[in-house]
Amino acid sequence: MKRLPDTEYDVMRVIWTNPSPITTTIIMEKLGNERGWAVPALITMLNRLNEKGFLYSEKKGKMRYYYPLIKKHDYLEFVTNEFMEKYHGGSFTSFFATLFDLRMVSDETLDSFVAWVKQHRQEFRRYIPD
Repeated sequence: MKRLPDTEYDVMRVIWTNPSPITTTIIMEKLGNERGWAVPALITMLNRLNEKGFLYSEKKGKMRYYYPLIKKHDYLEFVTNEFMEKYHGGSFTSFFATLFDLRMVSDETLDSFVAWVKQHRQEFRRYIPD
């Protein structure tokens, strides 16, 4: 899997957040109008996503229907792991410290994160060797 350009990710985001299958018309209504894209530009992006294995498409009559082949969760897991390795050497501490240094971590965010870790502690223990 490869990281998508922002424009293709925006198209996939619309596809992931709407019932499948989705048509070009619906994608244009959700995204194309706000972006000022012409239909041919959207079709080009959809064809690229199809070639990259993110979509399956089929034509029924005059309509083309698109089905996601990659789940949003799987893609986000891939790009997050890539980001963490590239910029933080896989270290969550480095990542969180950067957020903290940028003052992007409020007390509420920190409290929420600590509560989340406590809630998932048992799950984490499966991945930590004894």
